[in-house]
Amino acid sequence: MKHILRSNQRHDIYRKYHVQDSEIRDLLGECGYNFINDAGEVDGFESELGDELCMRAELTCEWVKNDWDSIIPNLVSSNYDTIMAGMSITDERDEVIDFTQNYFPPTASAYVAAAEGADWENGIVAAQTATIQAGHVASGDAVLVEFATPEETVAAVRNGEADAVFADADYLAPLVEASGGELMFVGPDVPLGGGVGMGLRESDTELKEKFDAAITSMKEDGSLNALLVKWFGEATAQY
Repeated sequence: MKHILRSNQRHDIYRKYHVQDSEIRDLLGECGYNFINDAGEVDGFESELGDELCMRAELTCEWVKNDWDSIIPNLVSSNYDTIMAGMSITDERDEVIDFTQNYFPPTASAYVAAAEGADWENGIVAAQTATIQAGHVASGDAVLVEFATPEETVAAVRNGEADAVFADADYLAPLVEASGGELMFVGPDVPLGGGVGMGLRESDTELKEKFDAAITSMKEDGSLNALLVKWFGEATAQY
């Protein structure tokens, strides 16, 4: 496997699969699902899961990088063949690309602020660009401010640029816990999306079948639940 080193810009990491004469690439994003470790290697839940899915689907893999906001256009343009980046399955995305079954169950999104009285309903709310959270904020009464990375959305709350951040609750929870009371959940949890799945071109039905079969086998033998608990803790949703 080839590991691409992390740059100063926020990137996502793609996996390239080789099946005879074809190439399949898989995108991973740095949103709590995966990261580049101190050794410069791809690590995290989706990295370990992707390795196992690749093995079960009899594919050889290599990791590369790309920006988050271009992942769907680049998939459609055949620059790579699958997306695996903590991407929630939504009706809007499903109109453009296809998805496997989910490998991370549907989870809640949540608001986090630096004060209990923060106006998450009508104030300024930060969200990552091109996410279901950004779409949800835009559809309400709050003023949406978008950032390229989830880290920047949280930083916007810390520096007073935004009243609250709206993101995956599972991503926000450890940040709130580690903040020593500087950050806190405000407002209700909001269920969004159909879980996290792999994105593929709608024409790649055979590839989708391979990955669906691999995901199903991991659900059936308990190995997917084991990975969920390993990377997200006992309280995370399981199959």
